Amino acid sequence: MSVLDWGILIITTITIVAYGIWKTKGSKDIEGYLLGGNEAKWWTVGLSVMATQASAITFLSTPGQAYNDGMGFAQFYLMLPVAMIIICITFIPMFYKLKVYTAYEFLEGRFDLKTRSFTAFLFLVQRGLACGITIYAPALVLSSIMGWNLNLTTLIIGLIAIAYTVSGGTKAVHVTHKLQMTIIFIGLIIIFCLLMSYLPDEYSFREVLQIANANEKLEVIDFSFNWKDRYNIWTSLAAVFLFLSYFGTDQSQVQRYISGQSIRASRLGLIMNGMLKLPLQFFILFIGVLVFIFFQFTKPPIFFNEKVNEKIYASEYASDFKASEQSLETVFDTRQELYKEYVIAKKTDDVNKIRSTQKLIAASSAQELQIRSDAKEIIKQYDSTIETNDKDYIFLNFILNYLPKGLVGLLIAMIFFAAMSSTASELNALGSTTSIDIYKRSINQNASDAHYLKASKLLTLMWGVFAMLFAAFGTLAENLIQFVNIVGSVFYGTILGIFLVAFYMKWIKANAVFFAAVLAELIVIYLWYNYIYVEEHFSFLWLNLIGTVVTIIFASILSLFLDKKIVN
Repeated sequence: MSVLDWGILIITTITIVAYGIWKTKGSKDIEGYLLGGNEAKWWTVGLSVMATQASAITFLSTPGQAYNDGMGFAQFYLMLPVAMIIICITFIPMFYKLKVYTAYEFLEGRFDLKTRSFTAFLFLVQRGLACGITIYAPALVLSSIMGWNLNLTTLIIGLIAIAYTVSGGTKAVHVTHKLQMTIIFIGLIIIFCLLMSYLPDEYSFREVLQIANANEKLEVIDFSFNWKDRYNIWTSLAAVFLFLSYFGTDQSQVQRYISGQSIRASRLGLIMNGMLKLPLQFFILFIGVLVFIFFQFTKPPIFFNEKVNEKIYASEYASDFKASEQSLETVFDTRQELYKEYVIAKKTDDVNKIRSTQKLIAASSAQELQIRSDAKEIIKQYDSTIETNDKDYIFLNFILNYLPKGLVGLLIAMIFFAAMSSTASELNALGSTTSIDIYKRSINQNASDAHYLKASKLLTLMWGVFAMLFAAFGTLAENLIQFVNIVGSVFYGTILGIFLVAFYMKWIKANAVFFAAVLAELIVIYLWYNYIYVEEHFSFLWLNLIGTVVTIIFASILSLFLDKKIVN
């Protein structure tokens, strides 16, 4: 990056973090620290909910997802508005009525302490791992493609998020979220406008979309059924269980909206997220498609992490690697002619020519994939530890190499802010759950309010250190955005099942739901390890449905045999 880019990155980051710390100036009591004094307006709630979900992984990984697989990932969010409505009707009024600090407090009143503690434990495990991932993922990509030290990058992202989260709690998270999301929206709009200006002059926008469609990048809805397919209309129905659990029972989200001014503010904030998330995700995916189009007319690298390419050029594998690059260049040149023929065929409505050219374009794409696969094998021969899945490097490669000076710094800042916004929410939730559901409830019940405030800050700091340590030793083989969803899916179904029993099945008592949840979680972990982790037999999204249904069924059966008296 240029000196100007570095200056913009550093100044923007320091300004927003300093503003967040100054604006909140620390909280004097536990309620203010965890709930922000219930001062958040509905649009603050909405932006904070969006910022919590929209981590750096979203902006690094989603465009690469669209580049490779098209717009189909948008199906994942189709049922999000439905989940928001259910949460607004059922979850929010209950949380406000009981005046809880965490979602899991409700479970002790409905069931007992062990059920509350077990559910809080499941949340802490999955969110603690996810927090490490949300730090590690952007740090990995940024350090790898820009040559930064990975541990130093991890440390910077983690320490900045810890600083204002520990200092100001929920209110600091809300204040910084508003500014961070503003920068993120501005950055996305700038990239979209630049990509539109970079489109080839010889083709109209409609013709560019035709080319994208010929490459199967614009298909949003897929009605075909396949257990292994992660994103089609059927798995989107399973995803509603993930959304219900994430937004309804995950403290990182619950804490965002129970700090609203009222039930109405919380509901409007969630509805805002439900209405805007799908268009926002669609917009980010479309940016990925535009990046794909850009690289159809501007020669792309054979591997999008160019720091790795430089290492191969200096090794004994350089000649083989350059031969693959030459083959890719030949395919690239051939495709230019195919696109011209395809556009002409579309203009003349020559059906036979359209079909034959589409087949040639598909064959060309398959040839490119094989060439890239061969290049990745060369990379593995050079160093088997190098991650050869380069989806998450595509968007950042475009930013660094094709955007004007100054904008690069702003957009790298956008990625940093996205990382910090989700990390801050997670740390805030981990600290509050540990302090309220574990420490205050089961370890030290008679301390002062000031003591619990200090404990919350210390526990938030502890989780921040844990997340950075996990990030320092972590490795990822998955596309980043999918990896985060997989981690959540292992736990979310069971947690949601507990809450659904609590809300809708009043005859089921504590022992039945507790043992049902334990058994359900063991089954989900078994299925994940044997049928997804080792070899994927079905999409991980089905784990959310399985965990929920198994918990409910087992609880119903066990309620017939176990003592219905709540055990404390």
